[in-house]
Amino acid sequence: MYAPKVGDRVDDLDTPSMIADLDLVEANIKKLMDKLLPTGLSIRPHLKTTKSAILANRLAQAGAKGGCVAKVSEAEVIAAAGFDDLLITCEIVGPAKVKRLVELYRKHRKIRIVVDSELGASAINQALADSGIDEPITTLIDLDVGLHRTGVKPGEPALALARHVAGLKHLKLIGVQGYEGHLQHLHDREDRKAQCLESMRILTSTADAFRAAGYPIDVVTTGGTGTAEFCASVPGVTELQPGSFIFMDTDYRNAVGTFYSNSLTLLATVVSQQGPRAVTIDTGLKSLTTDSGLAECKDSRYTYGVLGDEQGSLTWEEGTPGLSVGDRVEMIPSHIDPTVNLHDYYYAYRNGVIEEIWPVDSRGKVQ
Repeated sequence: MYAPKVGDRVDDLDTPSMIADLDLVEANIKKLMDKLLPTGLSIRPHLKTTKSAILANRLAQAGAKGGCVAKVSEAEVIAAAGFDDLLITCEIVGPAKVKRLVELYRKHRKIRIVVDSELGASAINQALADSGIDEPITTLIDLDVGLHRTGVKPGEPALALARHVAGLKHLKLIGVQGYEGHLQHLHDREDRKAQCLESMRILTSTADAFRAAGYPIDVVTTGGTGTAEFCASVPGVTELQPGSFIFMDTDYRNAVGTFYSNSLTLLATVVSQQGPRAVTIDTGLKSLTTDSGLAECKDSRYTYGVLGDEQGSLTWEEGTPGLSVGDRVEMIPSHIDPTVNLHDYYYAYRNGVIEEIWPVDSRGKVQ
């Protein structure tokens, strides 16, 4: 059975393989921590990017306080792998999902959740009451700060929900979450900053309104790779949730620049010659996502195109050195999170040698 191991050379990997340059990964982590830790805010990286308990622990060793996941199923596997200080950032709705949450919380009491409806909060409260678990689950109100994806609306709807949650015995209200995801990839930095500050005004003013109503709000959590530095400048924000910074992708690079490096690539092989300036490589839709545009070849002289599930194309201009069957290339993903979700392992290397192999623990965990 095919089983690469530590000490093997990257050149000997079968393809497609997801490879991470350890020097660049470590530099990205250091850059983020050097920039954000001095603000005094907590950094709770979003693990929907890495899907890895090993990397969650690596980030914690660098200064992070806990992590985020999107779904209950992600929390289940990351916690089982040894990292359970987790905020589940998406709403938990439906009997099956609520039941899973209760069983997860029975084993892992550091789990935190968000709610944005009285119905959702009441269902979780009732399930915990029925379970016999006395300790209330730490809960944040999810607030819509402009993304219009999830979150209760600011103003009286948010206050009404806070009153409701505060009255539930098995939920402990400690904070508010607001994610300005619609701003992460705005290319104009000043526009991104201005809109982010407006989202933060909505978020922090809501937290203040909750406090004025008598609710103890200790956590105000927000931010992503494209906005964290702006969020960190706003009084009242306590916690940041960047994720993609560790690997980056072409979409983030095009929006926020090259402060963080593209540290993760897909190693591919040329499998067919299709013309004087066209070849086929073994990376298609099953290895690289296209929702944020097409991936790019690390060598920018070659242009990628999709040829279906298993293959892609590379073409080049006349005068560029040609590619031949058997040649290797590296591809930079356009959207890192769903690309990682297509793979079982990271092969983390330094100087061309594999130093670590990281399982993608929560691959496919979308429930």
